Amino acid sequence: MDSYGTIVDVTAHPLPHQMPWPATGSQPRQRTFAQSTKLQDVLYEIRGPIHAQAARMEAEGHRILKLNIGNPAPFGFDAPDVIMRDMIQALPYAQGYSDSQGILPARRAVVTRYELVEGFPRFDVDDVYLGNGVSELISLVLQALLDNGDQVLIPAPDYPLWTASTSLAGGTPVHYLCDETQDWQPDIADMESKITERTKALVVINPNNPTGAVYSREVLSQIAELARKHQLLLLADEIYDKILYDDAEHTSLATLAPDLLCLTFNGLSKAYRVAGYRSGWLAITGPKEHATSFLEGINLLANMRLCPNVPAQHAIQVALGGHQSIDDLVLPGGRLLEQRDVAWSKLNEIPGVSCVKPRGALYAFPRLDPEVYPIDNDEQLVLDLLLQEKILVTQGTGFNWPAPDHLRIVTLPWARDLSSAIERLGNFLVSYRP
Repeated sequence: MDSYGTIVDVTAHPLPHQMPWPATGSQPRQRTFAQSTKLQDVLYEIRGPIHAQAARMEAEGHRILKLNIGNPAPFGFDAPDVIMRDMIQALPYAQGYSDSQGILPARRAVVTRYELVEGFPRFDVDDVYLGNGVSELISLVLQALLDNGDQVLIPAPDYPLWTASTSLAGGTPVHYLCDETQDWQPDIADMESKITERTKALVVINPNNPTGAVYSREVLSQIAELARKHQLLLLADEIYDKILYDDAEHTSLATLAPDLLCLTFNGLSKAYRVAGYRSGWLAITGPKEHATSFLEGINLLANMRLCPNVPAQHAIQVALGGHQSIDDLVLPGGRLLEQRDVAWSKLNEIPGVSCVKPRGALYAFPRLDPEVYPIDNDEQLVLDLLLQEKILVTQGTGFNWPAPDHLRIVTLPWARDLSSAIERLGNFLVSYRP
């Protein structure tokens, strides 16, 4: 019956849910679910197609030497026992959600850690966010910061999560060059030439992944001055700040920019060898009155994820307050130092290959001389290496390096295994010579 009292035959105009199926013999068109266009420029080659091929080969029974990712545990780098014991003891108290920013004892431990860093600007527990690894915090910050088309200055080469997360957040990654002839220090002139009115933030990865560079205080001061001049947000990725070799000294960027808003990222994955715990932190320093809505955005996104995983939060206090066992690994006689030395020397023995000596982190980034190895597709190169030698590395272009003439090699395997792998790499490269 309609509004005028007339009886209406509803079968004459059926509702969508009353529509009959197609005649026998035909099928309704299957809806296609396509990948979001937001992912069009998002790449993460460390676990990209070559990694997927390696996984298929492992499933077939091949043994793959994985030199593609900085994951200490599979190479015999165990976490300090006290960290695991403390976390296990805390499990009964870690069954529920925590505060969105993280548990208070862990955030206090982060504050105390930086109170011991000379010149680090003062901040309190409300300026600390804990996360499921630094990776989550990077994504969270960029989502809170960027509008479509906003630009972020990122080093080339970089840790590719920065580029991918910038793109995913709608921003535009703009890469400034690091100079291989100057021990991979950032090229300040190139950096400044790429600043525009849309540039919003400047990323510094120090010690650097993938190059192993440790930036000088002079260069960092110049970076801070650029940020000051152009009113840029500083994003300091310092996850490797305790993995230093020889006479290298780490300078936290925030110490040179107390008058600037600076976000410092760090965590337990590398120095404390618990990458699987996914435990990182973000410390916010500098004046905040001009960034109120941005910081509210960070808080909103932190609330939306409810909280970081709580058991791993309980590892932070004991890790930061206990014996810093990483020192034993990087000093003379330490395993990480020995492996860095072996990787660097063996790479430089290969004709046409040169490698700047890493002064920090867990990687080497050798150059393949284009005059000796005329490579036009470094992804194909690393695929061929995987298929022939069962060695998995990551191509240089995967770190947003502009030319197909570098590889990143993880220096975590035992020295003898590294030596053997690099010798096999040298033998393999012979086939790429004209």
